Amino acid sequence: MTTSNVGITRRGLLGAFAATTVAAAPTYSNAFGFLRGAGDIRTISMYSGRTGESINTVYWIEGEYIKEAWNEINHFMRDWRTDGIKNIDLRTIDIMAASRNLMDTDEPYMMLSGYRSPQTNAMLRSRSRGVAKNSLHMQGKAADLRLKSRSVNQMFKAAAACNSGGVGKYSGSNFVHMDCGVIRTWGS
Repeated sequence: MTTSNVGITRRGLLGAFAATTVAAAPTYSNAFGFLRGAGDIRTISMYSGRTGESINTVYWIEGEYIKEAWNEINHFMRDWRTDGIKNIDLRTIDIMAASRNLMDTDEPYMMLSGYRSPQTNAMLRSRSRGVAKNSLHMQGKAADLRLKSRSVNQMFKAAAACNSGGVGKYSGSNFVHMDCGVIRTWGS
């Protein structure tokens, strides 16, 4: 049965969940912004043009992260150049999921970069001044993403609306950076 059969909209359900989450978890200073649109069942869907792999998984149900799904996410978001794996901070995945829901799309993200080993980050930094020396990618706290059906500006606005981390707009390279670090925005 779909939610439309019982007179409840998806947005209404997500809004109600976000409101109850704020009341139930006052220790999260940004709980509303952080969880807005994420839902009580959270999914993430991505593919990688680099490896040809894709992932479409439920990673959180009713307040609990699913360890097996997290392991899949960690493997998927590995540094494809070195095959290095790092535990991805699930707050970043939450931001990605909430942003995608705010954009009202089921399209999977194209992941350009997830975890980066220090070696990969140094190599990329030597080629571009846009790569941070202490990038959150090296801590498993960031992702660079693209959607075919949404503009960089639309993605940027959705991620920034979560008010939960860093959001960078890279219009010239057609991607958005999302991380669970300090709340900030940049780019053009």
